[in-house]
Amino acid sequence: MMALHFRGVVLPDGRERDLWVVNGRVRTRPAPDATTVSDRGYLVPGLVDAHCHVGVGPSGPVDLAEAEEQAIADRDSGVLLIRDCGSPLDTRPLQERLDLPRIIRAGRHIARPRRYIRYLGVDLEDPALLPAAVAEQAAQGDGWVKLVGDWIDRTQGPAADLAPLWPDDVLAEAVRVAHEAGARVTAHVFGEDALPGLLAAGIDCIEHGTGLTDDTIAEMASRGTALVPTLINIENFPSIADSADRFPTYAAHMRDLHARVRDTIGRAVEAGVPVYAGTDAGGGIKHGRIVDEILALREVGMSAEQAIGAASWAARRWLGWPTLDDGDPADFVVYDTDPRDDLKVLREPARIVLRGRVVR
Repeated sequence: MMALHFRGVVLPDGRERDLWVVNGRVRTRPAPDATTVSDRGYLVPGLVDAHCHVGVGPSGPVDLAEAEEQAIADRDSGVLLIRDCGSPLDTRPLQERLDLPRIIRAGRHIARPRRYIRYLGVDLEDPALLPAAVAEQAAQGDGWVKLVGDWIDRTQGPAADLAPLWPDDVLAEAVRVAHEAGARVTAHVFGEDALPGLLAAGIDCIEHGTGLTDDTIAEMASRGTALVPTLINIENFPSIADSADRFPTYAAHMRDLHARVRDTIGRAVEAGVPVYAGTDAGGGIKHGRIVDEILALREVGMSAEQAIGAASWAARRWLGWPTLDDGDPADFVVYDTDPRDDLKVLREPARIVLRGRVVR
C-alpha cells in the first residue's frame, strides 16, 4: 500500500505535526516516497456517533442494503466509529467493509411486551428472564448490551406515564452477568423513576437522561457513569406528546422533560458526568447528523473543544479505541480551518481517512 503524508494541527494536543500513514496505521517517523495528501489544516481523530441504529428506519427494521446507505451517510459526515445502540439487523457483514465506519454492536434491545417500539427488541414476558437475555445479547454483540429502562405503561389508562420495566434486584443481577461476560450495559431512560435502580445496579451508561435530578446526576458523577443525551432526538418530544392525547399525564411529562432538557444536561456536564455525542440516528432521525449533536452539546454548556471531544477523542477513549498516536489505526478527518473556532467547520471535511485510505 502506498504511504501517505499529512501535515497539520493535530487535535486535541493542538500541535502542528507530520503524520504518515503506512499499512493502515499512523506513523510519526517519515515514510520514504510518501505521497503528500494534505500539508495544512486540522487533523481530528475520526468522529464517533455513540448512539446510532444502523439497521433501523422510520418504519422499523431495514434490509442490509439500506443499512449500508445509512453507514455511508454517517461516514461522509466524518463518523468513523459507531456504537450501534441496538438493532434487529445482523450488521456483521458491514463490519467487514473497509469503506464503512467501524461498528461496535450492542445486539438487540431488551424490553417487555408492549413496552417499546415494535419489532426492534427482544420482549420478555417474565422480567426474571432479564439476566439470561443479557447473557445472550452479550454473546452476540461487541461488548455492549442495551436495555429499555423505562417506557409508557399503557395498562394504566389515562393516568399512564413513563415507568420502569425491571425490578431493582433483577437489574443488579443482569448487570453482574454482563460484566462477568466482559460487556457493558446501557439503558434507554426518559423519566426519573428508573434511574436510581439502574445506577444502583452499576449500569455503565444512560441514554437520553432527560429525567436526571440533582441526586442522580451526583450519583452518575460519583460512579463515572456515562451519559449520551441524544439532544437532537429530544427535540421530538413535543410531537410525541401531541400524538398521545389519550394519555394526558404522559404527554404533559414529555413536554416538561423537553422544556428543561438544556438545564438538565447542562447540570450533568457541570457536575463532571462523562457526556458523549450520539444522534439516535435510525427511526425518526436521519443518519449523518453528528455535527448537529455537537452543536447541541455546545448549547448546553460544553466548550467547543469539549463538544468536539465528546464526538471524537474522548468518545474513542471511552469506547476503547485509540486516537492519533504512533501505531494507531489511521482513522481521522482533516478540516481546512480550526473547528474549535467555529463548530460549523465540521460540516465540511476536506479529507476523510478510514483504515488508512482516503475515502472522501
